[in-house]
Order: sequence, then structure tokens, then C-alpha cells
Amino acid sequence: MRTTVGIIGAGPAGLLLARLLHNAGIDSVVLESRDRAYVEHRQRAGILEQGTVDVLREAGAGERMDREGLQHDGIELRYDKKRHRVDFPALTGGRSVMVYAQTEVCKDLIALQLKDGGPLLFEAEALAVEGADTDAPKIRFRHEGREDVLECEYVVGCDGSWGVARKAIPAELTKVFERTYPFGWLGILADVPPSHDELVYARHDRGFALLSMRSPSVSRLYLQVPEGTDADSWGDEEIWDELERRFETDDDWTLDRGPITQKSVTPMRSYVHEPMRYGRLFLAGDAAHIVPPTGAKGLNLAVGDVVTFARALTYQKETGSAERLDAYSETCLRRVWQAERFSYDMTSLLHRAPEATPFEDRMQRARLERIAGSKAAETDLAEGYTGFPFE
Repeated sequence: MRTTVGIIGAGPAGLLLARLLHNAGIDSVVLESRDRAYVEHRQRAGILEQGTVDVLREAGAGERMDREGLQHDGIELRYDKKRHRVDFPALTGGRSVMVYAQTEVCKDLIALQLKDGGPLLFEAEALAVEGADTDAPKIRFRHEGREDVLECEYVVGCDGSWGVARKAIPAELTKVFERTYPFGWLGILADVPPSHDELVYARHDRGFALLSMRSPSVSRLYLQVPEGTDADSWGDEEIWDELERRFETDDDWTLDRGPITQKSVTPMRSYVHEPMRYGRLFLAGDAAHIVPPTGAKGLNLAVGDVVTFARALTYQKETGSAERLDAYSETCLRRVWQAERFSYDMTSLLHRAPEATPFEDRMQRARLERIAGSKAAETDLAEGYTGFPFE
């Protein structure tokens, strides 16, 4: 097989890249190790930044999102039983976010790709990227019981933190920056309408809690738990009781309960791999960087990466200049590090470390009071949450 761009991974990054390249008249092949059902049902992110929403619309993948997604114009911060709403449009010149699950983004992009895009091969396991530092890189992969080779002009690794793409970059050329947090998120899906119409981020002495949603009838909620917690060690009523404690307010707000349909624990980690390019191999999304979910940046960072690559390759096609491709890693990393900073700030603002001192507790409260009392501090949060611009 031969193509211009070989894409490893059919998550939202790989699928969106294939769509952007198709719209630019550039052919691609997408290889995905899992089957279609898995890709369309794996629960991941649910918050789309303004820039991501705009890109999906421009790519022709926004129709169902606009019909079924939930536009959010703010979030609520809770601490010491107080409530403070951050108004995004008022602070950012009209920007907002969209609640629309990654599963739905993938469904929409898969349907478009199968309808009029290039080849999308499920259960096609990438085994290795070869010749990344040459003009003719190759992807060795296994599909339908036999090994094959995809000959490319460029390879984009959207295959996550354990994929083969990153392994093709020589270790002596790489730098890794990472931090592992001593807590995780116990997340639940529940068949109950959300108890608030916007996301609620709660700082509590017992730990962080987040009220989110997947639809008007399905709630998504999270509790900070110790690192390594087994989700099954928490009973359903125990989870609701703890959520109620951490979301408690001084007014008459109440948390509605319902049947829990899914429980899982998400570890918390910050990670950046530099560079994001080696020869004609380009890393995107979790293959290059991971953020704790507090800032809702993971999917959106991946979108920024593939938009940067698609624009750079289109520029080369139109002008003959590889200048923007050569600058891919530097361009992406500027945005990545700002998102890492924002996610770290949100995590340290709202989570209570296991060995936190009274001084650190008071510092968190002081930071929250600063956001609630200062338009400048509030604007900084709103700008970071709604998304850093694509370059």
C-alpha cells in the first residue's frame, strides 16, 4: 500500500487529521489496532474548546455536535460552601466550550471517513515505523492475519502513550518531562439529569469533586481518591454520600442521585515528549503529551497538533516550502506547555495533596478568593479553559 500520509490511530486526532487532509486534497490511510465498536464506545474526554468546535464545523463534522452538544458559557467554582460562577463569554470576547463526548466526535468522523475519505482500517495493528529519517518512511502493520507495509511520504503517530510511533524516535534525541500525582479520579456515569446546568469544580478538605455531564439525562461525576484506588472498593451509596459532602453549599442546592452505570479510576499524570518530530515522523496527541484531566485539555491539545500539521502540509503543497513542517514541533510545543501549565494550575488549585499542611490549605483558599474577586485572575482562568489559539 502507498499513500501520502500514514496515520496511526483512529482516535479523534487521527480521524480529524484524515478529514482535514481529505478536504485539502491530500490522501491518507488510517490504521487502528482496535475494532470500530471499541473506538466508538471508549469513554474519554467530553469538553471541546471553542477552537476545537470551530475546526469540527469547518471540517464538515459539526452538524450533530451543534444539534446534540451542550454549549456551556461558564463553570462554577465551589469552596468553603461558597459558589462562584466564571462567565466565559464576558471575559473572553464571546468564547465558550461545548459538552460533546469524544465517543460522539469519533462516530461522526468515522462516518465521514467511510463515506468519502481515504482507507480506514480497523484491527490493523501498527508494528513499527521504519525509515522515519528518510524521504520514504514505512509503517509495518498486521491486518486480517497477515503483515503488510504502508509506504508513506509522512507518518503521523496518533497512537497514544504506548504506541509504536514514539518508539521510532532515537532515545538519545529525546527529552521527557513528567510528573505523577499521588491521587486519581474515581469517575462515574449515572442515569440522572445533571444537578447543575454547567460544570462544577469543588475544592474540599476531603478532596476535589467535579460535576459534569454527557447529555441532559446522563451525569458524569468525579471524586479525588488516593492513587491506586480500586473503583469497585467504593459502593454506589458511598459515592453519592461523598459527592454530596464535597459539593455542599450554604444555599438550598441539592445533588440528585440515580443509578450508576459505570465506575472507573483515572490516574493523574503530566507528560511531555520533546521533540514532537523526527524526520518525516510527527507525533500528535497522547503520543507526545499527557495532561491531568482537570483542565479538560487532552483532546483539545491533540486537535491543535493535527490542525498544525494539516495546515503545514497544505502550505507546502501550495507553496513548495517546508518551513511550517520544519517548525511543527516548536509550534505545537508552545501551545502544549501553556496547556500543561494551565492543567497543573487547576490541579494544584483544587486537589488536596495527601500530606497537605494548613498553610497549603490556606493558599488554595487564597487563590480561589483571588479568582472570585479579581477580573484579571478570572479572565486568565477563562482564557485558559476556553482554549489557547491555534498558531
